[in-house]
Amino acid sequence: MRYIIIIMTGVMLAFLTYAYNRIYLPPISISKLSSQYKYIDPKTGYRMGHYRAPTPDSIKGAIRITTLELEKMLNKPDVVLIDVMAHIGAGWDPLSGEWLISKPRFHIPRSIWLPDVGAGSLSPELKKYFKSNIQRLTNGKKSRPLIIYCQSDCWMSWNAVRRLASWGYDNLFWYPEGHDGWVEANHNLVKASPIPLNVE
Repeated sequence: MRYIIIIMTGVMLAFLTYAYNRIYLPPISISKLSSQYKYIDPKTGYRMGHYRAPTPDSIKGAIRITTLELEKMLNKPDVVLIDVMAHIGAGWDPLSGEWLISKPRFHIPRSIWLPDVGAGSLSPELKKYFKSNIQRLTNGKKSRPLIIYCQSDCWMSWNAVRRLASWGYDNLFWYPEGHDGWVEANHNLVKASPIPLNVE
């Protein structure tokens, strides 16, 4: 009986810690962010480089989700899953808009891959690419659920969430464990095809 009580106490403490971090953990301010983390633009709050590094625990405008929560959300047909992992290759072809990929990308099933949109600074072309594709995928409904991810310890997903929040999207979910967390939960990845840019 004593051991059962000890185990139940441990489980309860773990649950309360999780609930506190999820519900009450406030988003960090830009001033604190720039003082605690390197490469943060103090004006915009975006991470401007060295994107593969530990991220904050929370972000303003979005709910952080776990792998288990992602599994449940993917059962809902209206959820849009966005992969913002950077491409590896020569970039996008200015004539065709196709991405020139030298290393294949494998991501979570049902994902839409929009490469490089989580960079700290976007070119006019990439900004238009990101904004127009999100408008298309949500049918112009800013309240449609959007889940953003890349890989673990990836500031690109953090930047992308922040950018979407600044555009008025108000039903955002951040999956910071990314494809790494998905694989660790014994789930499969599928080969990704990046959405091309519209160069017309």
